[in-house]
Amino acid sequence: MSKGVVMFGRLFLSLLAGGLLLSGCATNPVTGEREMGLVSESMELETGNKQYGPSRQMQGGDFKLDPALGKYVSGVGERIAKVSDRKLPYEFVVINDSTPNAWALPGGKIAVNRGLLLELDNEAELAAVLAHEIVHAAARHGAKGMERGILLKGAVLAAGVAARDSDYSQLAVGAAAVGANLLNQRHSRGAELEADAYGMRYMHRAGYDPQAAVGLQETFVRLNKERKSNWLSGLFASHPPSQERVEKNREMARELGAGGELGRARYQQRTAYLHKIKPAYTAYEEGRKALKEKQTDKALRLAEKAIAIEPREALFHGLKGDVLASRKSYRSATRAYDKAIRYDRNFFKHYLRRGLVRSELGDKAGARSDLEKSLKLLPTANAHHALGQISLNAGDRQGAIKHFRSASSSGSDVGKASARALARIELPRQPGRYIRASLGVSGGKLVIKIGNASPVMVKNLRLSLVSPGGKREIRLNRTVASGKGVNVGTNITVPKGSSLKGWRVSVIRAAVAE
Repeated sequence: MSKGVVMFGRLFLSLLAGGLLLSGCATNPVTGEREMGLVSESMELETGNKQYGPSRQMQGGDFKLDPALGKYVSGVGERIAKVSDRKLPYEFVVINDSTPNAWALPGGKIAVNRGLLLELDNEAELAAVLAHEIVHAAARHGAKGMERGILLKGAVLAAGVAARDSDYSQLAVGAAAVGANLLNQRHSRGAELEADAYGMRYMHRAGYDPQAAVGLQETFVRLNKERKSNWLSGLFASHPPSQERVEKNREMARELGAGGELGRARYQQRTAYLHKIKPAYTAYEEGRKALKEKQTDKALRLAEKAIAIEPREALFHGLKGDVLASRKSYRSATRAYDKAIRYDRNFFKHYLRRGLVRSELGDKAGARSDLEKSLKLLPTANAHHALGQISLNAGDRQGAIKHFRSASSSGSDVGKASARALARIELPRQPGRYIRASLGVSGGKLVIKIGNASPVMVKNLRLSLVSPGGKREIRLNRTVASGKGVNVGTNITVPKGSSLKGWRVSVIRAAVAE
């Protein structure tokens, strides 16, 4: 079970204790059907409010270059929300990411990616996307996903879905990791059909042509068959298209009747700037890919190309900084990150990257400031690990432990490095936290079984053995690898027929062998 899943389970238990989860049945505000009602509305609202900011951060941050576009998308969303079956504090935002995607958190917090807006043809198609997400929120589909995981045969279990492999969601730790799970849960077939059907009803009520939802779903099916990689990692991962959905949408369109707005000219006008700067984002994505493949010259050229097209986009300066940092040109990288932050002061990644570079330059105060700012926007393993190292180097053992422990909750490589760093600090003084010892008997002699649950190899173990004959200390000159166990024979005779009642063993000293 992943640490993110365990964390969700702990969150659930705390909410249960606080009365935010209600057992029993409730009426679905959209379908009118009776269903399980474990998660209360207050819990839905609290989850959405707490996770909306971190979720936007881990998905790429808000798109800020065209504020009018954000207002336009919100206006379409609010038009749909007004005719929905459930009144929630709906919010709509455009995410600065090229992947075609849209998502909804419990409580009505909804986002649509810049990349998806480029794929749509008219306002009615945008209304179809937003109406679909509104239904997911209104019909409690996110809450149902939580409920499915927390109840099984009357037992409380942890719920969660591993975050997809992306640059940002894999970094999240703490409560933000719960948000990553919520964003990436795959809705059931029934939930998708329900969101399609009621979404089309909402479109119709708001004055849009529901036929747009049919054409949009037909496009999705075609793109899915063509195996478009950016779609597969985006909308299709959590909202899989199907011919069944196309046919159901056609049936619903016939039931609702023809007519309604398409708003093509208006949509094309509102997204004109987005289309104009699309080549810059294409260069940016190619540059990211080149950097990942260690083609730094190419990556730098592409970053400069993107900047030349649109110099106000923080992501482009951030990419330039990443390339320069990979070349160890730390001062030049810092200047690039300075520009990124000038254009977007509310995206965690630029503070995180600049903090790491400042640390390399020996500017510990500047590094700490940047890393702490990044944590306020999105708690990440990378920032906690770097702050742990800074604290350790400054002689702040407790500060290092706090940050390494936070980072170690991530399953990433950085999280594993933090777990090792944490063990190196704690294990010599608290070996019982990491090393388990038990007793057995073989051939009438006592056998000591050692299990090393730590992420490091250990050596020089000292054990305290209590028996009916008294207490003694045992030294084991053995190394035990991480995650391994050994059985150590002794010359201590165990009386025949003894159940080892009254015998105890514990680890009182150990050293890290790495």
